Amino acid sequence: MSFERRMRRQGNAIGRWVHHAFKGRLDAFGDQAVLMVTSPGRRTGKPRSTMVRYLDHHGGYLVWGTGSGSPTDPDWFRNLRATTRAVVEIGTMPEEVIPRELLGTERDRVWREVVLVRAPGVAKYEAKAGRVIPVAHLRPASSPGRSRPS
Repeated sequence: MSFERRMRRQGNAIGRWVHHAFKGRLDAFGDQAVLMVTSPGRRTGKPRSTMVRYLDHHGGYLVWGTGSGSPTDPDWFRNLRATTRAVVEIGTMPEEVIPRELLGTERDRVWREVVLVRAPGVAKYEAKAGRVIPVAHLRPASSPGRSRPS
């Protein structure tokens, strides 16, 4: 395992610890909100959790897999891609969601018009990674029509 990958794993473990220790009260970095997403591992089926940045969007949440500029998609995103249900925690409120990866022109439009506008700092990770950063919309499973601020 590379040094960079070990550091990302340690960062994820610290983020999860902070989330639980402070009961979700520190789930933001400056003006960037984070949530904890838990989905089954695609090989083991065991629950895997990580802290990721998100944006409220069309009644759900947008998340993206920069992997801190890694040349491969992060494991948490590959796990999310392989499942039909996941759980997010914002603060201490768990919520079941249905993940849907955005593809093609839809992904490109949302990346350009939403993610890069509302979280412009992520552009550096796309340049570093040299790959298309995957984007997913997480829709609450319990209330598909519930509206949230975009």
